[in-house]
Amino acid sequence: MDSKKLTKLVVDALEDIKGIDIKVLDVLEKTTITDVMVIASGNTHRQVKALVDSVVVKCKEHEMLPLGIEGTEAGEWALIDLGDVVVHVMQPSIRDFYNIEKLWGDDSPNPLENQEADQSS
Repeated sequence: MDSKKLTKLVVDALEDIKGIDIKVLDVLEKTTITDVMVIASGNTHRQVKALVDSVVVKCKEHEMLPLGIEGTEAGEWALIDLGDVVVHVMQPSIRDFYNIEKLWGDDSPNPLENQEADQSS
């Protein structure tokens, strides 16, 4: 499944369980780890786990198995690695503290641009 279809599947799964403030970040030019990061919040440990479960179930229905799932026990910050798409589900206080939207989003420096600037100097 291509990353656009997978991203849509993930967002739909998060919306089904009332994920809060869902953001999709294109990080293709910023890292080789993944193409897309999807970030969502859940108000409680139970909602974080339910959001993760929803994504996993939807992916399995489309024969897409996660490469890894971390953090569901604590329920503050869970991560689902789907290869081309990485999903972060966090409680709002954890999301505010780590602010990964700023780290990976439009405000973050693009390492490729920095590399090009260094080469032209």
